[in-house]
Amino acid sequence: MGAIRTNLMLCTGTGCVSSGSRKVTAALHEELKKRGLDKEIEIVLTGCNGYCAEGPVMAVYPDEVFYQKLNVEEIPKLVEEHFLKGRPYEKLMFTEPQKKSTIPLLKDIPFFKYQVSLVLRNKGMINPEKLEDYITRDGYQALAKALTEMSPEDIVKVVSDSGLRGRGGAGFPTGKKWELGLKIKSDLKFVVCNGDEGDPGAFMDRSVMEADPHAVIEGMIICGAATQSHKGYIYVRAEYPLAVKRLQIAIDLCYDAGLLGKNILDTGFDFDLEIYQGAGAFVCGEATALMRSIEGKRGMPRPKLWRSAVKGLWDKPTVLNNVETFANIPQIILNGADWYKSFGTEESAGTKVFALTGAIHNVGLVEVPMDTTLRRIIYDIGGGIKKKGRKFKAVQLGGPSGGCIPEEYLDTRVSYEDIKKSGAIVGSGGMVVMDDSNCMVNIAKFFLEFTADESCGKCVPCRVGTKVMYDMLTDISEGRGKDCDIETLEDLSHDIIESSLCGLGQSAPTPVLSTLRYFRHEYEMHIHEKWCQTGVCRDLCTFYIDATLCKGCGACMRACPSKAIAGEKKKPHAIVQCLCVHCRTCWDTCNFNSIKILPVYARNVGDAEIEKLAGALAGNQFGLNFPAAEIAEHLKVSPPLTGGD
Repeated sequence: MGAIRTNLMLCTGTGCVSSGSRKVTAALHEELKKRGLDKEIEIVLTGCNGYCAEGPVMAVYPDEVFYQKLNVEEIPKLVEEHFLKGRPYEKLMFTEPQKKSTIPLLKDIPFFKYQVSLVLRNKGMINPEKLEDYITRDGYQALAKALTEMSPEDIVKVVSDSGLRGRGGAGFPTGKKWELGLKIKSDLKFVVCNGDEGDPGAFMDRSVMEADPHAVIEGMIICGAATQSHKGYIYVRAEYPLAVKRLQIAIDLCYDAGLLGKNILDTGFDFDLEIYQGAGAFVCGEATALMRSIEGKRGMPRPKLWRSAVKGLWDKPTVLNNVETFANIPQIILNGADWYKSFGTEESAGTKVFALTGAIHNVGLVEVPMDTTLRRIIYDIGGGIKKKGRKFKAVQLGGPSGGCIPEEYLDTRVSYEDIKKSGAIVGSGGMVVMDDSNCMVNIAKFFLEFTADESCGKCVPCRVGTKVMYDMLTDISEGRGKDCDIETLEDLSHDIIESSLCGLGQSAPTPVLSTLRYFRHEYEMHIHEKWCQTGVCRDLCTFYIDATLCKGCGACMRACPSKAIAGEKKKPHAIVQCLCVHCRTCWDTCNFNSIKILPVYARNVGDAEIEKLAGALAGNQFGLNFPAAEIAEHLKVSPPLTGGD
């Protein structure tokens, strides 16, 4: 049997599996065997590589060549070119969007080039279902050091000195929490890992649990040793079946190897660990609600009269941290506090993992030091705004509890302090990039709808207040907004923040406050002009084709789902208003900026008011470059808000 000379690190995280990586795996096995290469080349099924938008992805070692968008049809050619002829297959390599040139090596691709991997150090490098793969990359050495060379006080001191703060969103110093957990005396203590992760657009914890479950487990065992706890739970939502599967495999392997259970590594320390699957309630991401769920009760927050390290699960001392926090611990113990503090800022040490999504070229999982700017993440790592002709508008941080940061704050560092000053929060790490086709009123409404729907209902401010705010945003987006609505939204937001029981309710109004802070003019436009400039709020828009810009290419006609566009080839087209459903497809499709978005005006609006509005719209401040008289004529024949013939 020949020695393995090449490893194909093929991503089998959830993203790549959904893109067909299992079929690619089967095709690779078949082709390598057919070519007689199966004894020399090993396929390693890794967890998430991070570059989710380009999946399935694969890295070839030791060549360090990176392939993306793998498909079954191209596998024979890839094997022939790279592994028989010795020349990497250029067709499946990363291509830089701006330069249209291929970059073969993984380390040179901008998405990876600017990252620093501590939590994600094993991403795409190991098979998460094999204990030996983790051990070969220094796995469980930190545990051995903690159990054989350090006292509980020593462990707590290193974690405290490192400056690690909770990565679940609140940013509470991890060392302080562990110190309190150690000081409290009890016959029974618990360690709990929060892997619930319910934020829309967030997939950081899921990816870590799928790609490197042993890092989380090792961190939890070390926490148990530091706080003298002997029982742990990993709380994972049932919607993460692959994460649950790989965590369970890892736990079983640890028990078999003596890394869990009685007398770990012959040190006399005992620690048991099990998975608890949540039902998917967003509120169970809140610590006290999560612990009640584990107890078999309804997941609802309770007043924090004391910290959970004093009285938590079953009223026993409980140290709870999230997945990313625990995954940091082994590296801190192994390399020391000063090493960890060399990354990030003085107040926010280390790195942070973000789920980078939205209107950008490179969607995926990124890890950067906490002194990195938003501009570096969005443009250097994310590749900038994806759609041609569109401009950056805002980045939303912190999920439903976070805020939207506009372009003038792109040089803000992603530290807890700097992001808080901007009116948002780091949160657990969701980062959604928006371009100028997004309506910020609609964005705020989307997150309020989510939080109102996910409210546990225990306290009135959250249960009723978020619903009232959502209804007000709905009225604004449908043309029923009133002059006093903005002030009412601000007052109600502050009332909810001050009086809600838990952190989820207290942060629910943040998307509204941040959009009002930076995009107040959009709210005013919706209320006073009854107009959504982006065309997202359908009840406030009518679409018009500027004949001076239309090339008659037919793209909008082909894309229109209601067949509302008419015209001859190479001649200006027109929109049949009675057929238009205001879906904005034509606006998204047109490459010549010929589709214009105008306000919908009711029939009873007077000519004088229409002409006044038309004059304002023609002032180029909204990008409308055709005469006021033409705009006025169009407004006069536009269908009313309720429809028309």
